[in-house]
Amino acid sequence: MAIRQIKFFMQPPTASLLPPTDAALEMIAARFRALAEPMRLRLLHLLMLRERTVGQLAEASGSGQANVSKHLAVLRQGGMVGTRKQGLNTVCFIADPLVKQLCDMMCHHLRAEMSSKALAFDPRI
Repeated sequence: MAIRQIKFFMQPPTASLLPPTDAALEMIAARFRALAEPMRLRLLHLLMLRERTVGQLAEASGSGQANVSKHLAVLRQGGMVGTRKQGLNTVCFIADPLVKQLCDMMCHHLRAEMSSKALAFDPRI
């Protein structure tokens, strides 16, 4: 349901589009708060490459397992990351494909913006 509300909010405004409810805006804000932390973005990036255990995420991110687990809990609560047990391990994966699309859009936008600024600084680039 949260994904539908976010898609609803992201549609271009039209005369028939009603403004989102306060509850929908809070859900959207909670998702953006979850994404507004560099370690969580690092974990999402690692999970976009492949599913990983919590231990593998800790090792790949250079962080402690307790810290990774704390950040994963926020991402799970936001519906962005899912987990499943595989033997004694907990395997993490991207649960919402919209997360990858959002990250891809932001990275593309930042690359274009940086290229534009570099060109303005030195037109020979």
